[in-house]
Amino acid sequence: MANEMPAKTRGVGVFLELRKRLQSGLLIVGKDVAKTPADVAVTSGDSSLHVRTPRGELCLTLPAGVTYEQGSCIPTPAGECCGEELHFRLRISVERSTDEEASASMIKTLRAKEAYCFYCQGCTTRLLEDRVFKRVLPLPNGNWNAIVDDWCCHPDPFANKKLLPRAEDCLLGDSFVLLARDGSCEQTLTEEASPVGTEDSQDSKKPCRRLTLVSCASCSSVLGEAVAPETLKLYITQVVVEPAVGDRKPEASLNRSLFVERTVAARLLELANSLNTFHFSVQTPDGKAFLLLWLLNSDSITASVPETRVGAEGSSSSPALHSPSPRAARALKVLYIACSDTGTQQRDIVTSWEVNATGHPVELPLKVCEELLQVMDDSNSTLPASMHCMRSYEVAYMRL
Repeated sequence: MANEMPAKTRGVGVFLELRKRLQSGLLIVGKDVAKTPADVAVTSGDSSLHVRTPRGELCLTLPAGVTYEQGSCIPTPAGECCGEELHFRLRISVERSTDEEASASMIKTLRAKEAYCFYCQGCTTRLLEDRVFKRVLPLPNGNWNAIVDDWCCHPDPFANKKLLPRAEDCLLGDSFVLLARDGSCEQTLTEEASPVGTEDSQDSKKPCRRLTLVSCASCSSVLGEAVAPETLKLYITQVVVEPAVGDRKPEASLNRSLFVERTVAARLLELANSLNTFHFSVQTPDGKAFLLLWLLNSDSITASVPETRVGAEGSSSSPALHSPSPRAARALKVLYIACSDTGTQQRDIVTSWEVNATGHPVELPLKVCEELLQVMDDSNSTLPASMHCMRSYEVAYMRL
């Protein structure tokens, strides 16, 4: 794996990570941009940080309330493996009012006795009209059914029973909502039976299970499942929920990968805060682990600027002349391992997580799991070579 890392790098010119809780930061400058620490000067601007190099000056816009402390940037040893990078430490000041700035996930925003419309995230088609829920209730977390025997002194009263919503209920899972069908979705949703799991599994007690997939009639995007004849299971990565106000529609659809990234990041942060856990096992609907995530920092502010963009703003012939300044944004720092990884150390970690039930399960459709892994790999490829790995994990930042 170590030999693959340089190929994934996109020529990082300047990388910045600020830690709000620590009120400090790390600045990394590639030696193709500056040869020695003396070639780099960092100054504070109006809600920005300026990095001057022989290539030109780079202006990084900072979030409101975050400022660089003038004169605090000092060189720091980068280590033997970082011969092509210059590392600097710096200090920042953070106003307390900026502590909570991440947007809440759809799971957190739904309220009883308010009207909502559900839209397909891919094509913004209105799927469900003016739904008003009398009750919005959380489902038991994760693998609750698997530990019922540990709490009951009699046979499991929930065996082979599903928790289903009533007509005006909305049940909240970790990554999905359950709600009853109504007449508004007859023309907007389609259903199709699909096998889940492997028929040739060595465990004969777990036969191939079939799901009834629910898709958008307009663009055919899979939105979730029909877990019962009159019950819909919609994943938060597939739908957008807006208050039902007149003919209001969601704004133009976000870039798909950015929507998945922000939606999952916001939900992981909420789960970490509510469950006091930082290990997550992203699983497909058949319960098979796809991706292991370890949330390290939730207070990071990051920016990564390719080498080709450093100094480009000062060139009149550059197409980037009128482009906005690079912006440092809040992000989660995570370690991750794809469960399909064939490396020996990675396989040992995956096995350890499975045996010890380390990760809190987060269920997503297989295609979304693949999209999320691509988001992680794309983030990893923008990092300086010294930051690609931590022990046997890969490193990524998920924007909030």
